[in-house]
Amino acid sequence: MIPLKDTIPSRTFPFVNYVLIGVNIYCFLYQLSLGYSLEKFIYTWGVVPLRIKTLHGDPFHILMTFITSIFLHGGWLHLLGNMLYLYIFGDNVEDRLGHFRYLLFYLLCGVFASIVQVLSAPDAWVPMVGASGAIAGVMGAYFCLFPYSRVVTLVFIFFFIEFIEIPAFFFLLFWFVLQFLNGTLSFSSQSGAAGGGVAWWAHIGGFVAGILLLLVFKRRRQYRVVWR
Repeated sequence: MIPLKDTIPSRTFPFVNYVLIGVNIYCFLYQLSLGYSLEKFIYTWGVVPLRIKTLHGDPFHILMTFITSIFLHGGWLHLLGNMLYLYIFGDNVEDRLGHFRYLLFYLLCGVFASIVQVLSAPDAWVPMVGASGAIAGVMGAYFCLFPYSRVVTLVFIFFFIEFIEIPAFFFLLFWFVLQFLNGTLSFSSQSGAAGGGVAWWAHIGGFVAGILLLLVFKRRRQYRVVWR
């Protein structure tokens, strides 16, 4: 299933969401310009669980990687897939939280997602990069704020292509269950021990963090007092 758009238009211009998409694309293009230095760059600015566990290096730099890793990606598909989900779900969440709150919410979701992934595989030496943990937090917030929205989804059925509107509640719940199942299976695989492949627990941690942080960041509705 490939989501294409949701059915709820944003009431305000989501400039923070567009800036985040632009920064992610810029950082990836910068990565492509590094050539043979790319591997060192990723290892320097990505989250490396074993480095965190052993506190190998400058503590301030280690903390910074929790932010910098959110804006790095491992390839075109990784980038485009993440940006598609951010484009679909981010504007409405920004609309509801407000611009500054949304930016802080996004970054914190990414940090908490990385922490959960580090706890799930503390001996991993492969750098963890990508915006998917932060975007999972946005999806968690969307799950709570707009459960009755619909997601226009591209579905492949054998040799046929169908466009189906799926309720956001079921689409995001299915996505979360899929992440949880894969995350559970990763514990019994070598990839879970080595820390390679997909950071399933970052997705899970980000989604849960998005739901919990929503309680803090959601703006209270303003009620106008009418005097009779």
